[in-house]
Amino acid sequence: MRKKNAGALFMDFQISPDDRVGATPKKGSRSSRNAPQKAARGARVEPGFDDSAVHVEDERSERAPRGKQSRGKARAPRGKKTRGRREKKPLTLFGVIGKLIGWLFILGIWAGVAAAGVIIYYAVQLPSSDTWKVPDRAANIRIVAANGQLISNRGKTGGEAVSLRELPYYVPAAFVAIEDRRFYEHFGVDVVGLASVALESIQAGEVTRGASTITQQVAKNLFLTPDQTLGRKVQEALLAIWLEQNYSKDDILELYLNRMYFGYEKYGIEAAAQYYFGKSARNLSLSEAAMLAGSLQAPSRLNPKGKPELVKARQQLVLNAMAKEGYINTNEAKAAAIDPSQTIRTKVVGGESYVADWVESLMTAYLGDVKQDVIVHTTINWDLQKEAEFAVKEAVSKYGKDKGFSQGAMVAMDVDGSVRALVGGVDYQQSQYNRAVTARRQPGSAFKPFVYLAGMEKGYTPDTVATDGPIDINGWQPQNADGKYGGEMTLRTALALSRNTVAALLANDVGPDKVVEAAMRMGISSPLQAVPSIALGTQEVSLLELTAAYAPFANGGIGVIANVITRIETADGKVLYDAVAAGPGRVIEPNIVAEMNDMLHAAVEIGTGKRAQLNGWPMAGKTGTSQKARDALFVGYTSRMVAGVWLGNDNDVGTRLSGGNVPVEIWSQFMTKAHDGIPVADLPGAASQPGLDQQQLQPMEQPPVERPKRTLVDLLGDIFGGN
Repeated sequence: MRKKNAGALFMDFQISPDDRVGATPKKGSRSSRNAPQKAARGARVEPGFDDSAVHVEDERSERAPRGKQSRGKARAPRGKKTRGRREKKPLTLFGVIGKLIGWLFILGIWAGVAAAGVIIYYAVQLPSSDTWKVPDRAANIRIVAANGQLISNRGKTGGEAVSLRELPYYVPAAFVAIEDRRFYEHFGVDVVGLASVALESIQAGEVTRGASTITQQVAKNLFLTPDQTLGRKVQEALLAIWLEQNYSKDDILELYLNRMYFGYEKYGIEAAAQYYFGKSARNLSLSEAAMLAGSLQAPSRLNPKGKPELVKARQQLVLNAMAKEGYINTNEAKAAAIDPSQTIRTKVVGGESYVADWVESLMTAYLGDVKQDVIVHTTINWDLQKEAEFAVKEAVSKYGKDKGFSQGAMVAMDVDGSVRALVGGVDYQQSQYNRAVTARRQPGSAFKPFVYLAGMEKGYTPDTVATDGPIDINGWQPQNADGKYGGEMTLRTALALSRNTVAALLANDVGPDKVVEAAMRMGISSPLQAVPSIALGTQEVSLLELTAAYAPFANGGIGVIANVITRIETADGKVLYDAVAAGPGRVIEPNIVAEMNDMLHAAVEIGTGKRAQLNGWPMAGKTGTSQKARDALFVGYTSRMVAGVWLGNDNDVGTRLSGGNVPVEIWSQFMTKAHDGIPVADLPGAASQPGLDQQQLQPMEQPPVERPKRTLVDLLGDIFGGN
């Protein structure tokens, strides 16, 4: 049967002999092939053309309403597809890959949506981007000596900012090579680097290294906390992109070098270079630059003062990275590497840091809040500063163990109060406590010149005779250090030999309040109580103020204020402060100055300070030893310079010192250096040194003041007679 078309109502057919009624189909004919072998009993056989009765059953089954079909479904003939059912295709490798790609694509879309949501969530927590700006760097205070030598940097950063163009090319190159080799290629976030670190971490089973770019590190340090959270990392990336859009690569790298932490409270490449190597970052060697670049991974452990084996290994990694990136060649990398047997040399912080601490403490009084980088010029003589440090440290090392002391301090100033050297302790790295400026200790007999000054101003002279013997002042019975008494002697001799009984008697005679007034007029600023024991230096003062209080004896009677700052200017040269001569003016009359110099000269000629030596220079001074020898001092001077020395222990434990031994030795050693090559000059008030007799010294600057000679009998009469 052949279809004319799909919608034909009639069909053409041809009748063959086999189709006739009663005809027997031939074997192999189409009719015999299509005829059923045997009709089922009772089954109705419908007339048809080529289809068998099975088709009728199938048709009925198909036409039967749903739910009314017979129990057994008619099965399709073998080899034929059932109507409405798709044929299942077997899985192939390409099919699996295709489906996997499809699912990954879908997952990627959802992951992107989720990531966008996270970014938006944390982005809205940031301030509006139009308010973002790079915060100002904390101001640096650059402190220099009188000759321009850097003493130290102070402030929160510990060093000034330097521009990229001021540095050798290999300094920034070292940081780029080890921290962010694609710095000049990415947009703030290194996607390639992130993927590389992710793959590396998956293979290792742990996070192997960070993937933050230099820009991200700048963003974190400028704007964010160091918390390792998802939110912080998202904000860091956003800020890094903003930085890249608003600043050049060189600007960002410069921010990085000037803001990063290098250990020991040092922020920025200049602070690190000065602290670790004692030089500017402008002068760093390749080896030093590699060490600093390598330290940023762990500044507390890998800084140049860290364990040498760790520092050397990290430095080698940096040099290899620089060679790989083409910044240096392999020979340069090899030459710059630290020899495993070589000790890493870093700067040893000296006593000049005590000066820097003092200067920093004064900045608020001079400028208020320091809001920009400034340069502070000081009066410090760099060579004398080093001499003072050496003299103190050597004496502690040489005598400290035998004499039971561990610390020392020294102040040296010109007679106008300009401080030329200051040592606040033996080792600044071990202790930053400033024993010259901050500490207040009993000066002992070094305070007695103010007692004698009050006596001279009342009318006594160096030749006034007093009796060194037992006394009782309202129950107070002071004794001499040696427990002996010398009988009658002049005030000159009594001061030279440091007799306590005479000083106590004199202070009680003039009145403790007059002693306090004289000391404060001379420059003592610590609070003093007007009590009888003030005569023996029992009240605490600082070495700085005590030394400055001797300056009027050396300069002819003019009061001074210890000063260390001469000028303050901005980095571009604008002067913010310029020192002018200032002070209390005349505090002692010239004739009194002459008398005090007479007596204090005797103290270094025949008295407790007789070990002082100064190559022919006229000098004067006074020793001091507090109770149980807890403090040993000597303050001495010439017409050019005043210097004070203190030795003792921080825990106030007694020593086996006296002011006349080791302190005098330190003073002599230093002052000899300070006066080398300078013409000799007399002390004020005398054309030549006076003799050590009983005669009154005649001042050279004005006629002598007529005053009655007073004896110990007169003094006792005043005390017990009520006058």
